[in-house]
Amino acid sequence: MIKLDKNPNILVIGDLMIDHYLWGSCDRISPEAPVQVVNVKKESAVLGGAGNVLNNLVTLGTNVDVISVIGNDSVANELKNLLNKIEISTSNLIIEQDRKTSKKSRLIASQQQVLRYDMESIDDIKEESLNKILNALKSTIKKYNSIILSDYGKGVLTTELTRQIIKIANENLVKVLVDPKGKDYSKYKGAFTLTPNKKEAIEATNINIKDEDSLVKALKNLKEKCDLEVSLITLSENGIAIFDNELTIKPTFAREVYDVTGAGDTVIASIAFALGNDLNIKDSIYFANLAAGVVVGKIGSATATLDEIYEYESSLHKSNSTSHIKTFDEITKLSKKFHEMGKKIVFTNGCFDILHAGHAKYLEVAKSFGDILIVGVNADSSVKKLKGPTRPINNQDDRAYILASLESVDYVVIFEEETPYELIELIKPHTLVKGGDYEGKDIVGQDIANELKLVQFVEGKSTTNTIKRIQNNEAIN
Repeated sequence: MIKLDKNPNILVIGDLMIDHYLWGSCDRISPEAPVQVVNVKKESAVLGGAGNVLNNLVTLGTNVDVISVIGNDSVANELKNLLNKIEISTSNLIIEQDRKTSKKSRLIASQQQVLRYDMESIDDIKEESLNKILNALKSTIKKYNSIILSDYGKGVLTTELTRQIIKIANENLVKVLVDPKGKDYSKYKGAFTLTPNKKEAIEATNINIKDEDSLVKALKNLKEKCDLEVSLITLSENGIAIFDNELTIKPTFAREVYDVTGAGDTVIASIAFALGNDLNIKDSIYFANLAAGVVVGKIGSATATLDEIYEYESSLHKSNSTSHIKTFDEITKLSKKFHEMGKKIVFTNGCFDILHAGHAKYLEVAKSFGDILIVGVNADSSVKKLKGPTRPINNQDDRAYILASLESVDYVVIFEEETPYELIELIKPHTLVKGGDYEGKDIVGQDIANELKLVQFVEGKSTTNTIKRIQNNEAIN
């Protein structure tokens, strides 16, 4: 994957809400009525609706603004505090005095949702609020790479407002991506793309999507009726289907699904982020599929960092070997993330001059000790000091690339120093692995790692022996 290193400016307009959870246990029925009695032990609150799109964008490193309409109530204050925590300005949150800010409360007993109750207003916003949104948009439109309309049908994105937003955006060459709601998509006409799921697309087009032909028909229907640049339908575990001039289905990368909550928010946020990094739509959807693969492997509405997405792609073996070769700064950041994620890091090092079966088996055993195997490779200058002026046979870039292509190796780092101590100090591995010939010797970095593992080499397999056989023109036994 191309590294996405830009921080695009993206505006989100839509229905903000709070997802509120009451967590507890239940071991009796009420004597007052045949209902469960839940002993609530904790509660939590997170941004929901358009707020989850904001969370995803912030996590990816986007510069984000939001425009919405809320009430003048305690829930609104709670919502502002949650936005402040992720450093999003609340200056364009428009207050309607008699409006209830949306809050959805879920009662969870023993990991099962027992009840949900909502407190909210779903009436269309007032004309005064509509005009304030348009004025705020007009004054800042030129700064944005794209606009996401996150429609949850709570009254913010009225038909008139939505049409005006798209008109202003198109006049300023700003892409509008829409997470649609309802059956009538006419108010989204002129958007860059919509992101309905299969069920929503069936309802909006009245086309029963059951095979490729009906899928193409539905995509064309949306593209023509809504005048989209790209027509898109998310297909859950089957990936994302797009139609620009032809049908393309980008497969999903989810390996193990725990929870699909918020995956749609992740998809639209990731597409906008990737487009803001100058990727085309197909590459953007590839990126979004990876991000969705990360979040569905988590419990609850979740987000995916760039490092998690890159790591996930690497784990799927769909990245090239070069992307597994890291600098000191890059491996420091990755290691910190792996520690935070609870991953067990294994480190080993060596010259790995002429790679042979002994090396491969050694590294396979090393990887078995943890989740992430990082290999430190001696730079050419370091090898000469250790092995003499005729070594290495292969230069450091070639050696690193070959190591990075091995299934057992997650990351490779080249170090110039005589020992990898500085590198080990940055990585702070849980497990340090060395060859069996280090038995009883002091090993560099042993004081940093939690444990040391010694792995016996395959008898007769060594770079030195290989070089001697080549020099002596000996046949391989």
